[in-house]
Amino acid sequence: MRFLNSLFPVLLSAMIVTGGAAQAQNPLTEAMQTEAEGLKSVPDARLTSLLKRPRAASATGIEYSREWLARQPAAKGGDEFQCLAEALYFEARGESVKGQFAVAEVILNRVDSPVFPSSVCGVVHQGTGRKFACQFTYTCDGRKEVIHEPAAYAQVAKIAAVMLAKGTERPLTDGATFYHTLHVSPKWSRNFDKTATIGVHEFYRMPTRLTQN
Repeated sequence: MRFLNSLFPVLLSAMIVTGGAAQAQNPLTEAMQTEAEGLKSVPDARLTSLLKRPRAASATGIEYSREWLARQPAAKGGDEFQCLAEALYFEARGESVKGQFAVAEVILNRVDSPVFPSSVCGVVHQGTGRKFACQFTYTCDGRKEVIHEPAAYAQVAKIAAVMLAKGTERPLTDGATFYHTLHVSPKWSRNFDKTATIGVHEFYRMPTRLTQN
């Protein structure tokens, strides 16, 4: 655990392209001190469950294309749906459909993890209001969140609805709970297990050795 305590305070600063404009982002990899503290009290059995890799193939019939999404019904839902849809809109609307699904996987993988909040809204807003600690820049940049591209929001809303449906598998990122853009190479990424490269993002899973004393 000494290695964890020295690694997790590292903050990721990245540049991602959303809606055609480059913005500074902290995509889901900050506030690691909190995660490290949470790991210390996680039972071994729960950690084993967390680190198990999901099945590689999807049985839900999802196609990662705009054409497939266009055939899906308009989406709406409660708080968890809205938090996921807004996170995808503000963080990944400039990505491909596959890339947007991948970001949704990371958020939901964190929800399932014992070292992160247990709800979508909790994950998305973790660290909001604390300097350099928010998980998503848009939640703490001091600006009001306004949907200026309704068509883009309608697309990610469908993705949110699909991903929140019971039984939806997550085959793209292989259990990843961290990612960074190709524009940066954070130190922690050398010690985490890279699971996928999709669009402008590389995805990582916490390696088993980091959870062992």
